[in-house]
Amino acid sequence: MRAAVFRGVGRPLGIEELRDPRPKAGEVRIRVAACGVCHSDLHFFKGHLAFPVPLVPGHEVSGTVDELGPGVTGLARGARVVASFIIPCGRCPACSGGRDDLCETYFAMNRAKGVLYDGETRLFRPDGTPVATNMLGGMADYVVVPTTDVFPLPDPLPLEESCILGCAVMTAYGAIKHQAELRPGETVAVVGAGGVGTNLVAMARLFGAREVIAVDVREAALEAARAAGATRTVDASKEDPVRAAGAGVDVAIEAIGRPETVAQAFAMTREGGRTVVVGVGPAKAAAPIEITRLVRRGIRISGSYGCRVRTDMPELIALAASGKVDVARLVTRRFRLAEAAAAYDALDTGRIAGRAIVIP
Repeated sequence: MRAAVFRGVGRPLGIEELRDPRPKAGEVRIRVAACGVCHSDLHFFKGHLAFPVPLVPGHEVSGTVDELGPGVTGLARGARVVASFIIPCGRCPACSGGRDDLCETYFAMNRAKGVLYDGETRLFRPDGTPVATNMLGGMADYVVVPTTDVFPLPDPLPLEESCILGCAVMTAYGAIKHQAELRPGETVAVVGAGGVGTNLVAMARLFGAREVIAVDVREAALEAARAAGATRTVDASKEDPVRAAGAGVDVAIEAIGRPETVAQAFAMTREGGRTVVVGVGPAKAAAPIEITRLVRRGIRISGSYGCRVRTDMPELIALAASGKVDVARLVTRRFRLAEAAAAYDALDTGRIAGRAIVIP
């Protein structure tokens, strides 16, 4: 099969022919219809986060089931499915306790080593060299995924655009539902109106936010946020977002992963409010937080990584199928697999507003 392969920092992303992967027990092979282009992958390309190479990036995947591993039931060849970037093992204490967003096996094996849960990758070069996967390894013709992370996609939903349910949309859903605990009538600020940020705006409105302020420095991103339901936008290169927030918002969500924007989101949060950090930053990056304000104003700060996969993904897919989440509108650009490097470059240089997808 073809795959986009990252070979190391400073080296270009290239298209290679790899051996067709085969699923093992409890796994399926998915023929990829589309894979989202996410900023998280850039951290590996730039060396901000350590990861084995060579690797296949990409972690927002939709497609059709192509092959069933031994013992797999409940799925059939040809089934339309979507997979999330968190791959719950279903057995560790976190998964057993309903927090599969904190799956211990996922972080120890897939996120740290680029392998599945038998300790092996499913990807190999023709000469037998193993190739790691950054989460799903979706920038390829095929992916192999444990069935704990495979969800049927109803017919009304578009197959290609629905790939963004697996990261951009589910990350927004998890942040708004669990960490923000957003209540109808509350006010929200979203700092960073990229692919995830635009979805945070839309999800906040879906959960009943009275006002949503979107903050960015790119007019195209702010326009996308307005289209997603932002009631007010702030160009941070021209206006102080903290001043624009007045007495503060009930919930401020940071979706970039920079120390200065995390501090900015905290400063925009009213007394008794909640600051939620979604953006992933370089390893060891730290944000300055005013301790006295945190304590005296009773502000809660929490991180949010994806969602509770096995319970939230079916809910989210149902919302999309009902028309309450419009995945087609949220996808703004499309690339072919041969253009994967150009897609990531466009993302890195701020030339993508909303979400881009790669279609093999």
